[in-house]
Amino acid sequence: MRSFIAASIALTLTGTAGSAALAQADHANHAAHDPALMKAVADPGRSAADRARDQYRHPTETLTFFGVKPTDTVVELIPGGGWYTVILGRYLEAGTLYASAAPSAGRDALQARLAADPVLAKVRFAGFPAGADDVPDDSVDAVLTFRNIHNWVMGGKGAEKDVFASAFRMLKPGGTLGIVEHRLPEDADGAREQSSGYLKVSTVRRIAEAAGFEYAGASDVNANPKDTHDYEKGVWTLPPTFRLGDTDRAKYAAIGESDRMTLKFRKPAQ
Repeated sequence: MRSFIAASIALTLTGTAGSAALAQADHANHAAHDPALMKAVADPGRSAADRARDQYRHPTETLTFFGVKPTDTVVELIPGGGWYTVILGRYLEAGTLYASAAPSAGRDALQARLAADPVLAKVRFAGFPAGADDVPDDSVDAVLTFRNIHNWVMGGKGAEKDVFASAFRMLKPGGTLGIVEHRLPEDADGAREQSSGYLKVSTVRRIAEAAGFEYAGASDVNANPKDTHDYEKGVWTLPPTFRLGDTDRAKYAAIGESDRMTLKFRKPAQ
């Protein structure tokens, strides 16, 4: 109700812009109660270890913010061990999910994990960056990536440009690029983006907008004010990696997983 009232006030004050805000608030209120999404997140088929991380990753709120619907075609870039893949594969029961990853032992392990679950066995695998032979042009409703962009930036070879160009190519006009990434404060030394695992929001926006995407908003659902962003071993000091092992483990466990930006971009509708 509060968000509806706030959107109504915006409508009064700003006319057309307020109308858009009202529509977004209405969509968010509806999606937040999407039983299919809540069922996917609560599914007992998810491992206990995965479920324990919901408190840091807020999958229901995050996917709601991105506007993912159960009938969508979605590409997940670099799914890793499949934490989000398991949720998306269940949620997109009437849609299509591509896992975009380069051939590796990790990809093989994820394929085996999904193949063992009848609900997830239909997840399709694509190369990375995905070419048109894997995922056709203008065919995807949403491209999502979780805590990956820092790796491409840290590689120093401009790989992020190819990845964002591939995402732009495969998205339908009006399609969504959803990003969750470790957040470096804007006033921090930019050189830390090359080693800490954190990126500035301005950096991610610059990369996305250079690829042709339009900025569509941000959410603080994955923010963590306990994170000081200044660890000698970078973001991997925090859980789940605990790069320092048992040294100050309780301290870092109390901080929890990293402070994260949650950004939404759109491919122009043309």
